Amino acid sequence: MKLTAQDSSILDRLAREESEILGRAVEWCGLSSGSRNLPGLEAQRAVLESAMAELPGEVENVPLADSHEVGADGALKAQQHPPALMLTVRPQAPVQVVLTGHYDTVYPAGTSFTQVRPRPDGALNGPGLADMKGGISVMLAALRAFEDHPDKGELGYRVLLSPDEEIGSLASAPVLARLAQAGHVGLTYEPAMAGGAFAAERKGSGNFHIVVRGRAAHAGRDFASGRNAIAAAADLAIRLASANGQREGVTLNVARIDGGGPLNMVPDLAVVRFNVRLPDAEAGEWALDFIRNAVVATKADGIEAELHGGFTRPAKPFNAAQQQLFGAVKTAGSLIGQEITWASSGGVCEGNNLFAAGLPNVDTLGVRGGDIHSENEYAWPESFVERAQLSALILAKLASREIPAAEIKAAMA
Repeated sequence: MKLTAQDSSILDRLAREESEILGRAVEWCGLSSGSRNLPGLEAQRAVLESAMAELPGEVENVPLADSHEVGADGALKAQQHPPALMLTVRPQAPVQVVLTGHYDTVYPAGTSFTQVRPRPDGALNGPGLADMKGGISVMLAALRAFEDHPDKGELGYRVLLSPDEEIGSLASAPVLARLAQAGHVGLTYEPAMAGGAFAAERKGSGNFHIVVRGRAAHAGRDFASGRNAIAAAADLAIRLASANGQREGVTLNVARIDGGGPLNMVPDLAVVRFNVRLPDAEAGEWALDFIRNAVVATKADGIEAELHGGFTRPAKPFNAAQQQLFGAVKTAGSLIGQEITWASSGGVCEGNNLFAAGLPNVDTLGVRGGDIHSENEYAWPESFVERAQLSALILAKLASREIPAAEIKAAMA
């Protein structure tokens, strides 16, 4: 693999655009786009649609079906989502790449965390700057620069920007799976891991909700007639937490119990909510059996328990295809003085979805930063152009076949 004059030309262009790549991401952070903030998401979608229109091809708004969630009252409620944005460029080209990102954040409507501020150490603190408005800006800049490369005709791509990644991609998962089947390699723009490393293998994940129903009664006059759903839910939570340490790599985090009421009333409803992480499919089967047995053990005279949810993102192992792809990215990085390292991650993202549908992918091509999902979230300004240049070079080497996309895809079999 060699760095050509044509490669250097698009890298130089990105260097000249450094302030633009960073500046628009900072602007986007001013739009509050939490996963359930529909007006904020719509505003962010409109801005991104305009930015995507600078690229060739067709930008589509892809409608997403409602997802469903268990409310605090134990009822299933429909959750609406704005459309995903999809851009298709040269779908008949011999090499096909799928690029994904998400325009939702974890910060809800009404949050006070709405501005980007410089830190004394030079980093920028801002909502979604690392995860992943910065990553989207990097992705679009790399694609725009690649369109000046003479080998562009050899590579086509589809870009999907979804509004629901932070809540599990429940609505966009079918779209991700469909796109994965049409690609050779996937590129996803989650922020880099600590120190700038890429995520290699990832655990799988599932979110669960157990509705526990008891029998209401007056806590003084008729206590014995009541069946306490909160007490049953507490027992269930302890039973679920005992899964930790029983199977290597499996963790179960009881995150919340909804329910309760007046102190003089035996509560008749509780909802236990938890997340499970797992290293492989067999561990998932074990965890699901454990959960179901815990639900059965909760049921008693006057106490009912109903399980909702499931595993939505399978594990992403560091298999032969992933190793070959990461090796190629490492070589590309070395051409421009970037040291590429990788590490295992317990986190999940759209890369899990793409891999499950048969697409090898690199899913941490976004900016370097940290403390995501907190008001301390930050990104390093210099990493914006750095990561845009790496992505543009990866695209160029995929187009030239120096990164053999079809061969890497075949290794997934």
